[in-house]
Formats: sequence, C-alpha cells, structure tokens
Amino acid sequence: MQLLLAANLITSFLLCGLIWTVQLVHYPMFHRFEKESFGEHIKFHGFRISLIVVPLMVIELVSSFSLAFFVSSDNVLHLIGFFIVLLIWLVTFFVQVPLHSKLTMGYSAETVNKLVSTNFIRTVLWSIKAIIGVFILFV
Repeated sequence: MQLLLAANLITSFLLCGLIWTVQLVHYPMFHRFEKESFGEHIKFHGFRISLIVVPLMVIELVSSFSLAFFVSSDNVLHLIGFFIVLLIWLVTFFVQVPLHSKLTMGYSAETVNKLVSTNFIRTVLWSIKAIIGVFILFV
C-alpha cells in the first residue's frame, strides 16, 4: 500500500511540474521554432517528451486505479484522483495528440495557440491531482 501510494504521489507531482513547464515554456516556444523545419522540431519534441511522460502517466493511471478500487482508506479522494487521471488521458489522446499530429505537417499559429489553450485543461487537472495528493499526505 505505501509503495503504491508513493508511486502515485511521486508521478502526480512530477507530471504536475512537467505540465506547468510544457504550458509556460515548451508550447509557447513552438511559435519561435524555425518554420522551415517546424515539423521536424515537433517530431523531436514529441518523441523526447514521450520518453518521460508515457511511463509516468502509465504508473499514475495504474496506481490511481489500484488505490481507488483496492485500498479502503481515503477511498473518496482516490476515486476523485482516478477520475481526474481518466480526464487527463481523454484530453491527452483526443485533443493534444491530434493537435501535435497536425503540427508535424508544418507550422500553424492557430494550431499552436489551440495546443496552448487546450493544454491548460491538463495543467489544471494535474494541479488538482497534486493538491489532492498533498491533502492525502498531510490530513
């Protein structure tokens, strides 16, 4: 139980910090990439960021599910956390991934702006998930 909780909290905190970095630095920086090789920059970014994000998201999903459905203490908070993680996955795969795919074809200010604005949903959700984690730790 403690290892599961630690894995969940650590991944949530890491992903929260990472999404704020992506929100405030990475995605806005897409406007500054060279337009001639923009698609290559996006492919590079997508591959490299996935090496960090995918394992963390999978650990967070599995640990959130396990805590929500197999651990009795703080069950309501873990259920809320799991629901938040599901929302993050839905936004990631039905909004963010298609926008990234579109950008691999070339620069579009409108698409980058949409990437930034819709990513704020994940930023808020991961922030709430981290706050729930702090609440679980200290209350």
